[in-house]
Amino acid sequence: MDRRRFLELAGVLPLAAAAASCTRYEESSGRRAPTSGPTGGDLAESGPLYQVSLAEWSVNRSVQAKKLDHLDFPKYARSVGIDAVEYVSTLFADGKCDAKYVAALKSRCEGEGVQSLLIMVDGEGNLGAAEPAARAQAVANHHRWVEAAADLGCHAIRVNARSSGSYDEQADRAADGLRQLCDYGDRFGIDVIVENHGGLSSDGAWLAAVMRKTDHPRVGTLPDFGNFSISKTEVYDRYKGVEELMPFAKAVSGKSYAFDAKGRETKIDYARMMKIVVDAGYRGYVGIEFEGAGAAREGILATKALLESVRADLAKN
Repeated sequence: MDRRRFLELAGVLPLAAAAASCTRYEESSGRRAPTSGPTGGDLAESGPLYQVSLAEWSVNRSVQAKKLDHLDFPKYARSVGIDAVEYVSTLFADGKCDAKYVAALKSRCEGEGVQSLLIMVDGEGNLGAAEPAARAQAVANHHRWVEAAADLGCHAIRVNARSSGSYDEQADRAADGLRQLCDYGDRFGIDVIVENHGGLSSDGAWLAAVMRKTDHPRVGTLPDFGNFSISKTEVYDRYKGVEELMPFAKAVSGKSYAFDAKGRETKIDYARMMKIVVDAGYRGYVGIEFEGAGAAREGILATKALLESVRADLAKN
């Protein structure tokens, strides 16, 4: 079950409960906006073509079953040889992102030598809601995650561009909500990036148009290799979609499901996909998001090995 479907079925973090569970920061707290972390063009040209990070959704089953504490995720990442992480808001313990909890998580990261890159935010309302008031509320619901991301030293939060209405209406509404949230992100040095995550957001041309309509330096995309189901009957071409989204990419999600005897992903041609990523000039992190039925650790390690193998091949060309 993918993350979007899980959220729909489970009904996690209703808006009212989520708002109550997290203390908002005060503007007078003296917080300092962090330096933005590595994104599309930030890694040195002399370094690797890209680096590998770990998305928390890869271990969501363990976190939900309370076999892995969310605060121990940085330690887990280090145990599989990865030193940069991407969190999922719905896996924070009880939806907490108050200053004390965030400080504890940051301390764990510092202890393990792990860098926090972004928070994937779900369950906070539709940024492209049809009614302006609902749209504004969804934007406000995301503020706490912008603040938490800043305190963790992340460079971005990942959001959804879910909306309703016609093709063009949804683009206009999503762009409006994103622009409002980007304005808030400006205050904390946090980018707002959108994943292809179902509905029209899985239409690469539509989401690229939303980026242009939003027209804000903080907005960007997080192309996911696997999330291109627009509906139960319509699937967008994943390679075309990633190519359309890469000009706006501030992060990349390396989705994986299963591997053959030679270590190749069985659904996604990683050599072809990563060539698209690199040819677009992207030099940031590629976040492992294993979503297969097998053991998470094995899937993560297999994805890491594949990304590193493809990187070595691409570097030869």
